[in-house]
Amino acid sequence: MSSFVTEVLASSGKLEKDDLACKISKLSRKVEETKEEVTDMINKKYVEFMPSMEGAEELLDQVESVSKDIDLLKSCIENEVQQNLHDAVTEYAKLKQQLEKNTAVIDLLQHLQEFDTAIEEYHRALQEKNFVVAAKQHGKARASVDALKAWKDTELPLVHALSSEITIQRENLIYHLGEEWQKLAVWKLPSTKTELTSEKSFLKTALHLNRGGSKGDESVPHALLPSILQALSIQGELHKKIKLFGQVLFKYMLKPLILYPSLVVEVSSQPEQGAVLSLQCTETKAEHPDPSQVYTKVLTVENPQFSLPISVPKQNTKTLSEILGDLIWEEMSECIIRECLVHSIPANSSQLAEYSEVIKQTEDFESSLKEMGYLAGDSTDLLKYARNINCHFASKKCQDVIVAARKLMTSEMHNTVKITPEYKLSIPKLPNPSGGEKERKESSKKSAHYDQQSLENEKQLSPNTLCLPMCRISESVQQLMELAIQTLSEVVGSSPQWYVLFYTVRNIFHLFFDVVPTYHKDNFLKLPHLAAIQHNNCMFIAHHLLTLGFQFKPHLPLKDGVAYFVDLVPGFRRLGARCFVAQMNVQKAEMLERLSTARNFSNLDDEDNYSVASKAIRQDISNVDGERLRTLCQTIIEEGPLVFNPLPDENKNKKYQEEVPVYVKKWMTLKEISMVLNANLQEIVDRWAEGKGPLAAEFSCNEMKSLIRALFKNTERRAAALAKITK
Repeated sequence: MSSFVTEVLASSGKLEKDDLACKISKLSRKVEETKEEVTDMINKKYVEFMPSMEGAEELLDQVESVSKDIDLLKSCIENEVQQNLHDAVTEYAKLKQQLEKNTAVIDLLQHLQEFDTAIEEYHRALQEKNFVVAAKQHGKARASVDALKAWKDTELPLVHALSSEITIQRENLIYHLGEEWQKLAVWKLPSTKTELTSEKSFLKTALHLNRGGSKGDESVPHALLPSILQALSIQGELHKKIKLFGQVLFKYMLKPLILYPSLVVEVSSQPEQGAVLSLQCTETKAEHPDPSQVYTKVLTVENPQFSLPISVPKQNTKTLSEILGDLIWEEMSECIIRECLVHSIPANSSQLAEYSEVIKQTEDFESSLKEMGYLAGDSTDLLKYARNINCHFASKKCQDVIVAARKLMTSEMHNTVKITPEYKLSIPKLPNPSGGEKERKESSKKSAHYDQQSLENEKQLSPNTLCLPMCRISESVQQLMELAIQTLSEVVGSSPQWYVLFYTVRNIFHLFFDVVPTYHKDNFLKLPHLAAIQHNNCMFIAHHLLTLGFQFKPHLPLKDGVAYFVDLVPGFRRLGARCFVAQMNVQKAEMLERLSTARNFSNLDDEDNYSVASKAIRQDISNVDGERLRTLCQTIIEEGPLVFNPLPDENKNKKYQEEVPVYVKKWMTLKEISMVLNANLQEIVDRWAEGKGPLAAEFSCNEMKSLIRALFKNTERRAAALAKITK
């Protein structure tokens, strides 16, 4: 056994795998033999104790020796296997890295080969004007370059050169596509210096659409247009080109056709060359385009036979007409609504029934566009606008009513009409409300019941007790009330969208509160006559607002909490009273000013006091006296200087006669009085010149006012002139 262990331990160097297995097998057999000997020894220990004891010790030593050999062998095996395993893993990693590198190089070479092949096919297709193939091959070449860029370790100058080349070739392809596109869609536009403000400025607009080659030209494919469009789509430039084309098409052709009724589109078709769309001018008296004419002209331009004969997919999702429709439809529909449909809204409710024809025309127009591919989906804003005619009519009516009301409020108030107690507003005959028959029966029963009763001390009031007294009001205010009644009459029996007209009528009277006192403010203070008319106007409106709402209440399906017009009555009464009181204060101030020279009335029996007071109250002269004063003053001015004749020669006396104003202090005052006596109010105001003119140098403000009051009647013009005589 010791020799076996020695043999095992003596073995050095690298153990082979087969030797290890053999040695392990031998060692296992030795272990089994040792076990058998140990068993025999144990069986014999009670027969021969001491020999067994010694044998056991020897066996123990033998077991320890074998255990050491096993540990040594185990350590040797572990070191050898671990070293071999590490070497194998390292070698495998190197082989794998080399394989990956070789694979990447092969892929790189393959991409380079694909790039070279794609570029060659690209150039060949570009020379043959096969733009679809050229675009696809360019896409393959770009994919190869992108794959090379994605290689993490690539820092080759070749990749940068290929990237620059693919960019250059893309721009070259787009340039050729743009050149061919311009040949297929040739625009003739007005000069940039021309202002596009009338239909005549668009008469030079024309669009020549070629079909992309002719039968006689064999070098160019007959279907060149779809090839160009599809190539643009592949390169991602189709949307940009169609957007620019759509903008020009809308600005120079579609929009003018919508704006100007006299413009029409003329299409001249050439069998081999394509079609030419041009704008022509016709005679028409229409101020705004008719919807049916606009729809016809737009469909003529967008007819696929002329303007868009080819449908080209973009990313296999949309056709060319759908792209163009998405780009220009929103702007075009807004233009049609703003310039056409808005003006087609009826001016009164009697024409609303005829508008159904416009709605049908709009539906047919959108259906035609959907068939051509310009529209997709349900109804658009254009059709919704046409169908919502009741709302638009009400809005337009409200706007027209407010504009008309404001025009009446800012018009002259001098034109007046006489109002008698018998005056009544002319309210049109209104239809019977629902349940009216039942209410009439109940009212007739009640009236019959009341007729049977006898009333004591019956006293009849005057028919004019609650009537407006006789007065004069502005004609514009009478027209304003008629406008309100007419507007309320149109609400009766109409759709719910028209109920806004009721609130528009209320807004008219609210507008009166703000516009009239502000717009006519100066006139109300300067012209007493207008202040009185304004007072009558306000009282007239307040009087009729008491019952106006209740006359229409059964015919207006409004909520019970809605105020009609009664709440406006106190405001109108205060407005009229305020204007009248302000004018009375002005008149009071003028009266006190006129009486300021009368000193007092305590001693009226004094002739002087009486004459002064009488003069202050009346302060007027007759026309005859005025004419005499003019004659006398003019005579004094002309002949007065002739009195000074110190020398026999009359020509030499002119020198002294011209010096009269120097020595006579009041001479200029006399000349100004003469001028005033012969002048009108405007000339007097101009000569006063806001206290800086020659009149102001001779007269005070109060003196000038007194002179005007004495010479002119109390009119609005005189009041205006007096207001301008200030320092």
